[in-house]
Amino acid sequence: MMGERTMAQEALFYEFSLERHVPVDHLLRSIDRFVDFSDLREHLRPFYSETGRPSIDPELMIRMLIIGYTHGIRSERRLCEEVHLNLAYRWFCRLGLDGSVPDHSTFSKNRHGRFRDSDLLRHLFEQTVERCLAEGLVGGEGFAVDGSLIRADANRQGGHTQLPSEASSRAVREYLEVLDDVAFGSATPVEPKAISPVDPAARWTAQRGGPAEFCYATNYLIDVEHGVIVDVEATTAVRQAEVTAAKRMIERAHDRFGLWPEKLAADTGYGSAEMLAWLVHEKGIEPHVPVFDKSARTDDTFSRNKFHYDAKSDTYRCPGGTPMHTTGTLVNDGATLIYRASKLNCGTCALKPRCCPKEPQRKVTRSIHEGARDLARDLSKTDAWLISRRERKKVEMLFAHLKRILKLDRLRLRGPCGARDEFHLAAAAQNLRKMAKLIGGPKPLTA
Repeated sequence: MMGERTMAQEALFYEFSLERHVPVDHLLRSIDRFVDFSDLREHLRPFYSETGRPSIDPELMIRMLIIGYTHGIRSERRLCEEVHLNLAYRWFCRLGLDGSVPDHSTFSKNRHGRFRDSDLLRHLFEQTVERCLAEGLVGGEGFAVDGSLIRADANRQGGHTQLPSEASSRAVREYLEVLDDVAFGSATPVEPKAISPVDPAARWTAQRGGPAEFCYATNYLIDVEHGVIVDVEATTAVRQAEVTAAKRMIERAHDRFGLWPEKLAADTGYGSAEMLAWLVHEKGIEPHVPVFDKSARTDDTFSRNKFHYDAKSDTYRCPGGTPMHTTGTLVNDGATLIYRASKLNCGTCALKPRCCPKEPQRKVTRSIHEGARDLARDLSKTDAWLISRRERKKVEMLFAHLKRILKLDRLRLRGPCGARDEFHLAAAAQNLRKMAKLIGGPKPLTA
């Protein structure tokens, strides 16, 4: 027999508890254990007036932003709707059943004002790193660094060869402020082929095999033990800026958290002579980085690796055994020495057709940082280097998670400050999800 639902008279009173209706294994329950806003009000106090109407609780806005970035809700308008409807979101935001959700415009007003002036989102990210340290998730022995391109909120069809004189938006003002910053405007002397009038700090560039677009770069410095993000930096989308960001993050991790790695894993983009020398000589960090080297020849003549350097005499020996000397004059902006063989020896050498068939004498260049490059080459032959090569893929996995799961493949905010805000929130969200995954969940609720 087909059953029929009995419609009873509505009760006058209901007993309802959000605590019982949020599953014990819900992601937000685990994340809630690792967020601490005890000092939030004190941090923001100088940026609020002592008089006037009470503002929206800043803790509520931060909790809502955490929900948005941990669950890939990119639209603030949609985030407000989801928090209004979702019981777990209401529980995390401490709203109860009848708490009011702020309007979506509140976020933009506070982000461009108090949050940015107080550097609150950077503070939030650093809190997640401190909590990871307290939970023992950061080994501190090995770091890995890399950068990834994130599309800017700019139409790729709307580029100009130069910035229009009438452009005066917030993103334009921020662009003018970072023109001398080595992570943005002065990262490279090469002029971009196109400039976006709505976000001129975004770089016109192309990912491998893809179309050219306006992009920023997010740079991660991670601890390789559990893949915890130790630092994050926003830069323009050129390799020179990413190397600068790596240096900044390593120094900031030491100053802020007292972390000093024994080794750094990275790809060839960080294998320049200057970067390797900075790691080895200035910071004492083993560079588990492939050396950026273009000395190999393709015309069947001897490449530079066929010439052996003697540190005691400061000379090279050519394949024929002839010594090659330098005058000590530095070229290429003071970074390179040139070693030459004598014309007499080269003219009578039987190996000249394979060495310098078109030149009267052979010369070999040597970077003043060649010692650091040699150390990196020696490390590349060790088992530890092979392990580091596998571990540095954890950075790429974080970028894939950022774009596919958290859906941050395109920025919503414009300007360098907007990029920093989004990258700080996304990195904080990834660290919170990491702790929720690696550390046991809360105890089941008792009846």
